[in-house]
Amino acid sequence: MLTTKDFEYDLPEELIAQTPLKDRSSSRLLVVNRQNDELKDTHFEHILDYLNPGDALVVNETRVIPARIFGVKPDTGGHLEVLLLTNTEGDKWECLVKHAKRAKVGTVIHFGDDARLKATVIEELTHGGRIIEFSYEGVFLEVLESLGEMPLPPYIKERLEEADRYQTVYAKQNGSAAAPTAGLHFTPELLEKVKAKGIQLIPLVLHVGLGTFRPVSVENFEDHEMHSEYYQLSEESAASINKVKANGGKVVAVGTTSVRTLETIATDNDGELVASSGWTSIFISPGYEFKVVDALITNFHLPASTLVMLVSAFYNRESVLAAYEHAVSERYRFFSFGDAMLLI
Repeated sequence: MLTTKDFEYDLPEELIAQTPLKDRSSSRLLVVNRQNDELKDTHFEHILDYLNPGDALVVNETRVIPARIFGVKPDTGGHLEVLLLTNTEGDKWECLVKHAKRAKVGTVIHFGDDARLKATVIEELTHGGRIIEFSYEGVFLEVLESLGEMPLPPYIKERLEEADRYQTVYAKQNGSAAAPTAGLHFTPELLEKVKAKGIQLIPLVLHVGLGTFRPVSVENFEDHEMHSEYYQLSEESAASINKVKANGGKVVAVGTTSVRTLETIATDNDGELVASSGWTSIFISPGYEFKVVDALITNFHLPASTLVMLVSAFYNRESVLAAYEHAVSERYRFFSFGDAMLLI
């Protein structure tokens, strides 16, 4: 029986990409052929060589909000760092609080020199989580834009010079605490070439929470609890994907977030895609039978993470870890600002 340790691999720290490349599409691309186990090293700008007219790229249009904010407790002057995860209702958010013991229920926090954003802790959750209710004047996201920082993953130590480099070029709907990083490799020019080749670009939304990246701490990974994330698939997008499938085209998921959205909806509807929105905590691991996705574009993920397990389910564990070993030996760049894989 597989355990969490079976999805670990050795990664030299210097291969963790700290900054994005100047040209998004110049990142490297490891093409993994699932039919014959072949690996091919190329660059992302050549991805069209592996896509055909009639195929579809399914992209996640979520936009990362500047979710890391720094506040002060007005009664003590103590500083608190708050990371917004999920908008649960109205002005209530599930958040992570650094040094959470200082944020008991009833704690008031002020953000900004003029306290233009105020918050009250109304519920304590596990793992440093809190439900916090905010008060402000004006538009919340505009206030947040003026106060917050982009919530880069903890393995990125360098400061991000341009905040939009942690957004996809097609990001539209505010709501994520982390970027759907497989999409970071696309440029407007490359997307125009995609469309010119007769490949559809079909949008959906899954607001990425940090739970996706939470390490699997249990030995039996099947006992791991996924955090819920909000998704949306429009009637138009569902119909377009169904048509692509009916016509024999490939549904190419850009990123694991697109995979999880499509497979959640198909699982809930006997393999059919329909317009849908809601919360998903689907955990895709080896043994899962895919219902929609035919090919996958994804970055290189953390060892023993649920994302490595998802990719292993799409291919197989041994071959995925062999591909990762190849990427390490060829000095690929890993994680959010790193290079990409295409599994076909």
